[in-house]
Amino acid sequence: MLTPKEVNAKLGRLQTKFASRDQRMRDVLSVRQGDLSKVYPSMFSEDYPKPLVANFIDVAARDLAEAMAPLPSFNCSAANMVSDAARKAADTRTRIANFYAALSELQLQMYEGADWYNTYGMMVGLVEMDYDSNNPRLRLLNPWGVYPEMDRFGRTISLTQVINIDSESLAAQYPEFADQILAKNNYQQGSPYVSMIRYHDADQDLIFLPERKNLTLARTPNPIGKCLAKVAIRPSLDGQARGQFDDVLSVQLARARFAILQIQAAEKSIQAPIAIPQDVQELALGPDSIMRSAQPQNIRRVSLDLPPGLFAESGALERELRLGARYPESRSGNINASVITGRGVQELQAGFDTQIKSAQAQFARMFSDLLGLCFEIDEKLFPNVSKVIKGSEDGTPYVLKYTPSRDIKGEYGVDVRYGIMSGMDPSRAIIALLQMRSDKLVSRDYVRREIPMDLNVSQEEQRVDIEEMRDALRVSVAQYAQAIPALAAQGQDPSEIVSRIAAVIQGRQKGLSLESVVEKAFAPPPAPPMPEMPPQMPGMPGAEQMLPAAGAASAPASQQPPNPQGGQAPAAGQKPDIASLLAGITGAA
Repeated sequence: MLTPKEVNAKLGRLQTKFASRDQRMRDVLSVRQGDLSKVYPSMFSEDYPKPLVANFIDVAARDLAEAMAPLPSFNCSAANMVSDAARKAADTRTRIANFYAALSELQLQMYEGADWYNTYGMMVGLVEMDYDSNNPRLRLLNPWGVYPEMDRFGRTISLTQVINIDSESLAAQYPEFADQILAKNNYQQGSPYVSMIRYHDADQDLIFLPERKNLTLARTPNPIGKCLAKVAIRPSLDGQARGQFDDVLSVQLARARFAILQIQAAEKSIQAPIAIPQDVQELALGPDSIMRSAQPQNIRRVSLDLPPGLFAESGALERELRLGARYPESRSGNINASVITGRGVQELQAGFDTQIKSAQAQFARMFSDLLGLCFEIDEKLFPNVSKVIKGSEDGTPYVLKYTPSRDIKGEYGVDVRYGIMSGMDPSRAIIALLQMRSDKLVSRDYVRREIPMDLNVSQEEQRVDIEEMRDALRVSVAQYAQAIPALAAQGQDPSEIVSRIAAVIQGRQKGLSLESVVEKAFAPPPAPPMPEMPPQMPGMPGAEQMLPAAGAASAPASQQPPNPQGGQAPAAGQKPDIASLLAGITGAA
């Protein structure tokens, strides 16, 4: 592990390496804050210390960030998605990944994160541990004062962050070091601000104060042996972080300067000298003043010949500003009257949409890496901790219980998709998806995963199946009810159908599900009980002969029942049956 002294030495080398980047960051920050005089001090006077035009760069940056900010869809898959068990496990991990994002309030952070990406050319994400809830959290860092180290594959191996914070707030966060932070014992007067350094690598997370003799506030060993920070850098020719507006700062400054010149020219025109004839001895001023002269037509203000291109140049600067910032007029509602079709508006926004798609591709890779780290931390730090998470899918709340060692099991991959709708007009993207689905080029599962919204693909598929089955059941019941007129016309009794349909309607009125009331109304009637046969005496007509059990020997002749038609006398000791008695009486007669 590096010591605070070694980290401080590394920081010095990194600040030298990124000196030009830091200067660009300072300049664009000053312009966005409206302090253009910090960039070009000689451009503004005491009469006009601030620009007189709207801060175009700030407006464009905020609009662009809001367009980039929506989160993608987070989905987990398995090697065999045909298996129901694998699909269920993937669905559980999907809910866990979305829980990490919801717990971190990632959507709220993205509005600032996307703004930082456009302004500074870099987005920084960090995985932190929340030991109060025993869950990992995602945090987006302000790139100001952040110095990453990358390997040859573009992976972050270390991250150093310099934070200027007031000592009072820092002492409240670390009360055990309050005296050292406030410098009460070592200095006569403590500084109101102090520089705090946070260092992250594969070995440790370190926080210390170089201005307080490298006072170490926290040192935490890295639980997984990987740097928990990831960086998304805006593409550039030299690989350095460059913001969207670095090259148009001077144009914004020139536009502000031209606005001041136009105001000054208007003031000079209003306050121009007055030319009077020689016979005017006194110059009266004021709204009701009277001036007597034999040549009143010669009383006038001296006209100032302003360059005709002065006001046109301001419009040219605005066009150059929009071109360099790739911010079309359609975003601010200023559309040329000749563009009257929706296709024309789409073409105007082509450059704006493509840069959104490019940025979201960078975001997707970073989020995939960060969520993978969250899975790994959760499984390794809390393998057997039973957790309960709550969430919402399509407005439907759910509760999920999971154990990291059982439900994660080394599966850290997360599919982060903005979909083909990224950087496209939503209507065109939806039409393209539906056309591909109708031609059977893609599956419904693919279409659902390409939609950038909070959508659980597996759960949504189940809901669609249930809806289709309910629709089929509803149609079947309706067709069953349509048989009533036909039965009545044929003279048959439709009362059974009417009673079943009435039972379905009454069940739905009570709020019961369609499938439950149909199952109850159309249940088959219970089978009637078998009638009990009276005991039959041996020898009675129609009496069933008892067959011997399988493998049993037949009864001997002496034990055979008498033949009623043969009129044989019963065996000794056996009571005659009534049929035999009647037969005997008839024969005697």
